[in-house]
Amino acid sequence: MYCTPWCGDCHRAKQFLRERGVKFREVNIDEMPEAEELVLRVNDGRRKIPTFETDGRYFACSPFDPYLLASELKIPLNS
Repeated sequence: MYCTPWCGDCHRAKQFLRERGVKFREVNIDEMPEAEELVLRVNDGRRKIPTFETDGRYFACSPFDPYLLASELKIPLNS
């Protein structure tokens, strides 16, 4: 999960994942220029966070959308 500590959508996504027992790794794009470059590249030049990588593909969930996140990660919508 590519994110920043100040991002409200990132906080909501992390809470959503934790409530469902989904493990994830955070990559702070404010501290890693190469991660920010990746986010920009996979989101057509936009700094959209959170951006997720799963099975070699990327998708952004900004603004936070629990339906999209559950669907993309194939996890239950309700905990």
